[in-house]
Amino acid sequence: MLKAFVLVCAVPFYVLHRLEALALGRERSFAGMTQLLALLPGVYGVLLRVAFLRLALHGCTPACVVEFMTTFVTPRTVIGRNVYIGAYCNIGHADIGDDSLLGTHVMVTSGKQTHFFDDPDVPIRLQGGRDECVRIGRDCWIGNGAIVMADVGDGCVVAAGSVVAEALPPYSIAAGIPARVLGRRGERRGREAA
Repeated sequence: MLKAFVLVCAVPFYVLHRLEALALGRERSFAGMTQLLALLPGVYGVLLRVAFLRLALHGCTPACVVEFMTTFVTPRTVIGRNVYIGAYCNIGHADIGDDSLLGTHVMVTSGKQTHFFDDPDVPIRLQGGRDECVRIGRDCWIGNGAIVMADVGDGCVVAAGSVVAEALPPYSIAAGIPARVLGRRGERRGREAA
């Protein structure tokens, strides 16, 4: 009942976003609205953010949590069931699988080539870039302060402060800058059982 009420409360923000999109463009309006809603603390802020995202994102279930000061770049993002996104995150073009957890200060970019910089005679801002969807599989744990620029397979664990610059295979445990696979989930149990 509370989630339905909050969804109704989110409608004016969504309508404002759609009207503003006529003048600013959809992505710019969306990013600005998520910045505004990121400022709301506590459980009511979480509920209102999720309600707005359910209306505005390409895909978002009501069974997720988006904490304080977390912003989104594009409405093309998809958030699965039971996803937790910690405080102070920034999410670019991403598809986050069911049951995944993102710690605080996690950045998910829109790929590795959001800005080209090949020509030193042309300002970087004028060289364009390529926007790619970064996929985080289901049942992943992305540690605090990690930067994710490439796909993360199902069941992966990424250590705090790591930079994922290359795709990680499923069930990897990765750490470092750039993140390197240190092992696989379940290996220790397999050795202990033997």
